[in-house]
Amino acid sequence: MKKDIESRNDIELLINSFYHKVKKDEHIRHFFTEVVNVNWEKHLPVMYNFWENIIFHTGTYTGNPMELHLHLHQLSPLKTSDFEQWIKLFTTTVDELFKGSNAEQVKQRALSIATVMRIKIAELSEGKLI
Repeated sequence: MKKDIESRNDIELLINSFYHKVKKDEHIRHFFTEVVNVNWEKHLPVMYNFWENIIFHTGTYTGNPMELHLHLHQLSPLKTSDFEQWIKLFTTTVDELFKGSNAEQVKQRALSIATVMRIKIAELSEGKLI
């Protein structure tokens, strides 16, 4: 039986499992391995803090994800299909590992964040994403 997301350890399991999928994904892995060549030792703790703050309101995350993704878009244009694949991988990972109100909340927040980012990037780059 699956449990809900209840702790920082659960967030770390979710994020580690998600990025394990991302690194293998033909559609979006290039953003992480070629476009910016992510330093995983630095990136993962930032993501733990981000999602821990989203679910548990810890105040542990400071940063500007919109600015970072706009920069990424300038390096390699983000498409609607990229956001869709990210959401698919993220929600699949949540569903594989957890069940409960926090699990549902993290999926809803991920979808909201991705939608706002997609719209803002399209607006700021003066065009629609394809």
